[in-house]
Order: sequence, then C-alpha cells, then structure tokens
Amino acid sequence: MQHWARRLEQEIDGVMRIFGGVQQLREIYKDNRNLFEVQENEPQKLVEKVAGDIESLLDRKVQALKRLADAAENFQKAHRWQDNIKEEDILYYDAKADAELDDPESEDVERGSKASTLRLDFVEDSNFKNKVNYSYTAVQIPTDIYKGSTIILNELNWTEALENVFIENRRQDPTLLWQVFGSATGVTRYYPATPWRAPKKIDLYDVRRRPWYIQGASSPKDMVIIVDVSGSVSGLTLKLMKTSVCEMLDTLSDDDYVNVASFNEKAQPVSCFTHLVQANVRNKKVFKEAVQGMVAKGTTGYKAGFEYAFDQLQNSNITRANCNKMIMMFTDGGEDRVQDVFEKYNWPNRTVRVFTFSVGQHNYDVTPLQWMACANKGYYFEIPSIGAIRINTQEYLDVLGRPMVLAGKEAKQVQWTNVYEDALGLGLVVTGTLPVFNLTQDGPGEKKNQLILGVMGIDVALNDIKRLTPNYTLGANGYVFAIDLNGYVLLHPNLKPQTTNFREPVTLDFLDAELEDENKEEIRRSMIDGNKGHKQIRTLVKSLDERYIDEVMRNYTWVPIRSTNYSLGLVLPPYSTFYLQANLSDQILQVKYFEFLLPSSFESEGHVFIAPREYCKDLNASDNNTEFLKNFIELMEKVTPDSKQCNNFLLHNLILDTGITQQLVERVWRDQDLNTYSLLAVFAATDGGITRVFPNKAAEDWTENPEPFNASFYRRSLDNHGYVFKPPHQDALLRPLELENDTVGILVSTAVELSLGGRTLRPAVVGVKLDLEAWAEKFKVLASNRTHQDQPQKCGPSSHCEMDCEVNNEDLLCVLIDDGGFLVLSNQNHQWDQVGRFFSEVDANLMLALYNNSFYTRKESYDYQAACAPQPPGNLGSAPRGIFVPTIADFLNLAWWTSAAAWSLFQQLLYGIIYHSWFHADPAEAEGNPEVRESSCVMKQTQYYFGSVNASYNAIIDCGNCSRLFHAQRLTNTNLLFVVAEKPMCSQCEAGRLLQKETHCPADGPEQCELVQRPRYRRGPHICFDYNATEDTSDCGRGASFPPSLGVLVSLQLLLLLGLPPRPQPQVHAHASRHL
Repeated sequence: MQHWARRLEQEIDGVMRIFGGVQQLREIYKDNRNLFEVQENEPQKLVEKVAGDIESLLDRKVQALKRLADAAENFQKAHRWQDNIKEEDILYYDAKADAELDDPESEDVERGSKASTLRLDFVEDSNFKNKVNYSYTAVQIPTDIYKGSTIILNELNWTEALENVFIENRRQDPTLLWQVFGSATGVTRYYPATPWRAPKKIDLYDVRRRPWYIQGASSPKDMVIIVDVSGSVSGLTLKLMKTSVCEMLDTLSDDDYVNVASFNEKAQPVSCFTHLVQANVRNKKVFKEAVQGMVAKGTTGYKAGFEYAFDQLQNSNITRANCNKMIMMFTDGGEDRVQDVFEKYNWPNRTVRVFTFSVGQHNYDVTPLQWMACANKGYYFEIPSIGAIRINTQEYLDVLGRPMVLAGKEAKQVQWTNVYEDALGLGLVVTGTLPVFNLTQDGPGEKKNQLILGVMGIDVALNDIKRLTPNYTLGANGYVFAIDLNGYVLLHPNLKPQTTNFREPVTLDFLDAELEDENKEEIRRSMIDGNKGHKQIRTLVKSLDERYIDEVMRNYTWVPIRSTNYSLGLVLPPYSTFYLQANLSDQILQVKYFEFLLPSSFESEGHVFIAPREYCKDLNASDNNTEFLKNFIELMEKVTPDSKQCNNFLLHNLILDTGITQQLVERVWRDQDLNTYSLLAVFAATDGGITRVFPNKAAEDWTENPEPFNASFYRRSLDNHGYVFKPPHQDALLRPLELENDTVGILVSTAVELSLGGRTLRPAVVGVKLDLEAWAEKFKVLASNRTHQDQPQKCGPSSHCEMDCEVNNEDLLCVLIDDGGFLVLSNQNHQWDQVGRFFSEVDANLMLALYNNSFYTRKESYDYQAACAPQPPGNLGSAPRGIFVPTIADFLNLAWWTSAAAWSLFQQLLYGIIYHSWFHADPAEAEGNPEVRESSCVMKQTQYYFGSVNASYNAIIDCGNCSRLFHAQRLTNTNLLFVVAEKPMCSQCEAGRLLQKETHCPADGPEQCELVQRPRYRRGPHICFDYNATEDTSDCGRGASFPPSLGVLVSLQLLLLLGLPPRPQPQVHAHASRHL
C-alpha cells in the first residue's frame, strides 16, 4: 500500500508542477518586481487607526444627539398645555396615512381625520434605501393609541419644533441617517420623512418596545416576575396573565436579568432556571414557552411568592445587573398585604420596587395591591382585557426613569446599542441613545418633574462602520471585528443573520461567531474590560462553505474604541503581514495589460473573472460576472486607473494581476496538452481580484465565486501547505452527480508563496481541475501492481501475487477521502457519482472505524443565525390569538352573562372589531417584513478534520464472523487519506452512521438550563441610576374594579349584532403630571 501511496503522491505532484505553474508564477512576480511594492500591515497601528476613525464617526452622531436632546427639553418646557386642542389644529405627516387610506376598514378613514395630515412627495435615496423627504419629519403612532387624545395632540404640537433641529443636524453632518425621537407616550417623530413600512396585518410597532428605547429609558434591571396561579384565576384571566408575562419579557434587554415564578400556597420557578438569568433572546424564549404550562390550582399565597422573589434578588453568588431591583406581581386580587415580608426584606431602605398588576375583570378589592406598590416605590396597574396588556406592561419604565431625571446632567450619557434590524429598511444598525427629561415644574412649590419625556436616537448603519475598515490589504483570511460589553459582535465577517425579527436585537456572541477555545475566551474578556492586547494563537477555523475545519495560526490585536462600549479587534494570519501594492505608472503597460481583460482575448489567453469590488463610484454592480466585466470595461474607457473617483489601489492591483496571470498562460499553459493528464482546466486566482481559467471553454462549467476572498478553495489553500483537493459539493438529499460530457471535475489548488527581501507573502493560488471519470480510472491503475505498460494480473487469496485496487475491485474497496471526510476518488465505478458526499453516506461502517481510530476528529458547533421554515401553529393560548369560547350552557345561564368572563369576552370581541387583525396577528409578521417566510432558529453543525494519526495504519473492524481489515495512510503534501479495505461481506458490520449535515436543534442549541450555570463573562453599562433621595413616590397608581352592569352588557351585545364599532377610547394611560 505504501508503494501505491507513493505513486499517487508522485503523480499528483508531477501534474501540479507541470500545469500548476507555482515555480513559474514566482519567477513572473520576480521578473515584474519593478511594478509593485511590498507593504506591511502593522497590526497595532492599523487597529488604533480604525478605532479612531470609528470613534470620530460616532462622536459626530453624539454631538447631533446632544443638540436634539437639549432642544427637545427646551421646546417641551416652553410649551403651553392645551386642554381643548383638536385634531384639525395639528398639521403633520402621518407616516401610516397612505397605508390607512388604502385600507377602507381603517378607523381613521371612517372618522375622516385626514384633514390634519400632510401629503408629501418623496425622492429615492440610496443612503436610506428608501424614498424620503428632507423638508419634513414623519410621525408614527401605535395602532392601539388614539391619535385624537389630548395627550397625543399636545405631544405632536411641541415635538413639531424638532423638525428644524433635525434639518440643521443634517446640514452640519450630511452622513446622518435616521434621527428619531421616541416619546414616552408612544409617539415616534423621525427625520427625514418616509412612509411607514406597513405590514400585511395589524401594525404592532411601538417605539417604547424597541431595543434602543428600552436601553436609553432606564438603567439595567434585576426583575423577578411572580404570577398568581391559585384556583381563583379563571381560564381567561390566566390567559391574560400568560400574555402579560410574555409582553413584560419583551421590555427587557440583554443588560437586564430576570426570573419568572408561579405561586399559590408555594412558589416555584416556571422554567428550569433557578436564579436570575440574562434576559437575552434565548433565555426569554425558554420563559415564554414555560409560562404556557402554568395551571391554576390551590389557594393564593402572596407571602410565598414575595419571599421567593426577595430571595432571588438577594442571591449575590450569581451574575446579575446590580442596578434596578424589582418584583412584578400578576394576580386577580387578594386581601393579604404581606407587610411582614416587606418589613423583613425591603424596609426601611426600599431598595426593591414592587409593581402589582390586577388582571381580568373582577369584583375584588384592589386596595391591598395598591398599597403594596405604593409602600415599595412601585406602581399599581390594571389589565382588565387584552387591549390593556401592551400599554400597562411597559409603563413601569416611567417609574424607573425617575432617578435618571432627578440626576439631571449626570444621567445624560450617550449609550450605544446592540446590533438590531432597522424598522425602516436600513438593514443592520446600532443606535446612539440619549434620554430626554421633563424640565417643567409640577406646581407652585416648584417641585422638580420626575418624568422622562422619551429617548432620542440616531442610527448608524453597520455598512458605514465597515467602510472604515481595511478591505483588501488584510488578505482573504484577515479581518476586523468589534464586540460590545456583552461580548456580542458589532462587526464580524461571520455576522450574517439569515432572517431578522424587528422585535429582537441581533445578538451573536464572539465565541459563537468563531470556534470557541480558551485563548479566544481570554481575548474576549480583555476586550470587554477595555484593555489593549496582542496574542498569537493556534486555533480552529471553519471554511467558508462550512464543510471543513483547518488548524491555523492567527495574530489577534485589539484596542477599545474610546467614548463607546465597543472594542475593536484585528485578526491576521502570519502570511498576511505583507501585501503587494501595484505601481503601474507606465500608461502604455496599463493599456497592454487592460487588453487582456477584453473578452476578445479569452480564446487565446483563457477566461477572466474579475472580483465584483467597488473599483469606482460610477461602476454599476451586477451579480452576473460577464455583465459586471462589461460594465467595468465601459467605465474604464471613460476614466483612467488614476481617476479620483476610483480606488487606485484596487484598480492598479487588478490590472497588474491581469498581466501577471496572462504571462502564466504564455509561459506554461498555452503549450501544454491538458488532455494528456485528463485535466478539464487550469486556473490562477489572485489577491488583486483576478481568476483566470484556461482554456476559455472551461469557464462554462466554472462555479467558484469570482471574488477570490469569498472562494472556499482560495482561502483554504492559503491556510494549508501542499495541494488542497476539493470535490464537487454534494448534498445527501440531492441526486447523484451526472458524469456526462466530462464536465464534473475535482479542484486541486495550492498557494503561491513569495519571499521578497526576507518578507514572505502569498498573493495567489493556482490549480488544476481533474476530469473525475478519467482520474478514477487512473487512480485504479496507480493503486495496482502494474505499470502503465503491464497487463493487469488478477490475484486472489490463493495466488502468490498481492491483490490490488484495479483487478480486485470486487474484493477491495480503495478510496481517497479528503480532510473533511468527503469522498474524492474510488475504485468502485458505482461510487463515482457519489464523489463529494460525506463518506459515512457511502460506507458508514468504514467511516466510523476511521473516526474511532483517530484518523478524524469531530468538531460540533451551533449556528445561531440560521433560518428555518415556520413551524405549524401550536394549540397554545399564549398570544393574542387565544380567545375564550363560551359553551352553549354558558349562553343559557343568566349568571354567566353578568360574570367577569362574559365582560372580558365582550371587550376582546369589541377590540377585535376595531382592530380586526389583532387576534390573527403573528408578532413577527405584524411588525416585520411581510415577505418573510422563514424564522430564525439554531442549527447544529458538525465538521470533521484530520486527527492525530499521521502514519500508515492497519486495523480490523470487528464484526464477528465477517470482520473487515482496512489500511489507511495520509498522502504527503495533500489533504487526502488513502484507504484500502475489504468489502463488507455481510450486514452484521452495519454500524451507526456519523452525521455531517446541519441538523435543526428544536431546543435552540445547547441546553439553556445548563448554559446559564456557566454564564460567559460580560459587563453591564458603567452607569446606574436606581435611587434618588428626592424621588416622589406618591404617584403609584390608582384604579378600582369596575363591576359591569347588565344594561351595559346588553348595549354592547346590540353593538355587536349591528356591527357598529364604538368610538375607541384613548389608550394612553399617562400620569397626571404628564399634563404639566
């Protein structure tokens, strides 16, 4: 077998030496040494410059934010409250007006209130990816808020003055994107004006639930939610509670910590979480699913619930926010005030706020609930029906904002958010936020107002930050990344969410963006702590096509981005320390090389693909490379490579590489007969963006990415020494390869390493494309006991000659498998169409033996950015879709008609008439893109790579009476494993199949209950405002139960029968002090 292995190695090496042209390309570079310079990437200088540029970019936004916040506070202070203000008194552009006019069932159309709405003209703006109007602001008001309420009209009145500040900000900084004021009343005023992106169904967007608003409106929170599940909680009330808890969870961000428990006589967590956990997307999903399992039984025991909650908040052995502490209790009512519990745990300092929620329609005395909230610096709310849930589960933020407002200028600090999806179509953004305070006095005593007016925000698109990073000087495997205090990536080449939910931030941890190891954990911790650092590590990287794992060396360098919560890192392979910079000052040479880009030269010089880069501002992009090349040539006929509108570095390098690869054709490829060695093509790809494929006809079947930096073969060749084989990609679910017309090939590539004046770099990759069928025949000959001239001689167990892979193919299985475990070549004709498949799908028994004998190592990881087909709706009453359906017996029972259940049902039906889509609105679809057909999910990925065994190895697969003997040996200077094995003689050898394909994780990845026991290192914001001695806690909620009368119920029934919806009442539950 070792003899066969040497023959295979020699054949591969010989072909690559003759046709690959590695040595010849080195000579060509040296011969053209006067046409380029070798530049150095200095990591520390690079990362500090980029960090400084990002800091400057964000600082300009900070200055604009401060101007806006100051102006807003002054405008509101100067505003005179008008009790008799009317809709027709206010003129503004309603961003949803066009969509509502198109909807004949819209309440505003029926009311005819459009007299106050401006009609604007819009122009397309590529910066916003939208049509905008720079002369006006737009206003968005949540669907469940009545636009004609006095509070909303006064809000529209004073915020109109912000328009001029928005416009002036843009004049000072034309790069500004969305400037937004999110009001605590729910009104959003943003600039420039653009129509609202209306979803198919009801629009559930409320600015107060956006990640940026939540972060700017209060300091981090430690929250314990306790839910009364005693037997008195009726079925409908319990559904309201479940929905309320889910909505409450949506008001928390990754800076917050939470736990949820249910209680009757005893308290217990609803999920597997036994302590406070970070309120990230995955943990909140666990809570939301667990809440649906709550069942009402037993008697009410407030004491058990509150003692559990206080114990949770006093646990100092866990990671938590350590700022605002609060308990949120949902109940249908009770008599016990549990004063002894508050005296024991919370008085006299009252460091924990208590918020109580009376849920459902009932006749209970709510005074104890009010007292609990008022005695503990909290607030009392009522949730009589589904329509009150969203408003009343978010207004607690007003109370938490009090210490911030009272702290004044000290609390006026800009915070930068996690990455999230912009609701108006900008894509991924981060937002700078600044709270806006009410500076008015509450009365003659000139008591300071405690209310937060809202949050000012300015968006920065991630693409604008990426433009500040070096693109092509770092090489194919170098990159810049940035993380925040949670360890979530702001920038990273692997940040590619397949689908986004407007309601949730995009939270990809640095250790999930890359393959986690101890070195990266240390780097991440140092970056979160705001330190500088540099570290060279040996680590694992996943290939671009996610089929392979490579063990590589990488240099990590990092610095903090001052005045932000972010830290910036730079990753460079050692071979990317230097790069080439073309210097084509000779215009005659420019023209000469440029001619080799013209399609007219392809027949003699080979086909050229050019990387679709931003060479010039006026270059029209296209996904079709032929069209892109045509656009490029047309532009180059109008401008020169030295034009100011072009990237001279990219253009000069592209043209230089065009000439250099043409010389490779001239010196090596043109005079060779590819058919002699059964080659379909030869090729070269370069850092400059050129991929040249010879002969021209081979380009018809070329499927690799025209951007070398995005081509898996290119990046892997740079990271691996020797020859890298890449079989055609085959999925187990797809039909086998079609071997007709000799177009199926196997890529073999290798990097070209230059050493110039002691500086080493890899500016290009060259290779060949093997004809699969012809090389399969050649493989059998090379792994046989004959030379090309000998006739094959069949050997058997009784013969004196050795069996081989050619004549004994009925008895022996001979295969070449690559380092990812994919079949490359086989001596079995029936397996040729399975080339490219994971070998376990071809011979599960043999692949398992190779893995068990350490020829392969397995690496499992999770893709948290995957997209999956939507799951069919479950039979849960968790969302607004759930509605109580009375039985016939209920309708016949007069007592039922005067019950809380009947009253609540009528309220929901009325709400359904007014907002007819509410009960059917899926939150993701209601707030998101109506075109979305998939939802985010977690996929488990498994890759294999070569293990520790590096020599020839023999082993027996023990299967009783039909064991299999196999031999395996790595081929030198390749990524191939040569395996010779006896064919299985019976089915007893069938074993478990190793899986390589991605699999869906129904539990959202690794078990969350286990992960929270070992939380990753993070740091919360540096500031906390949870206490102020001057806070006035007397405003702590008012309300009384409202016993419905039979007359009211009969009237409502008549309305239902007639189908005439009543005029909706204002849904804004504002405190009296909002009126000034």
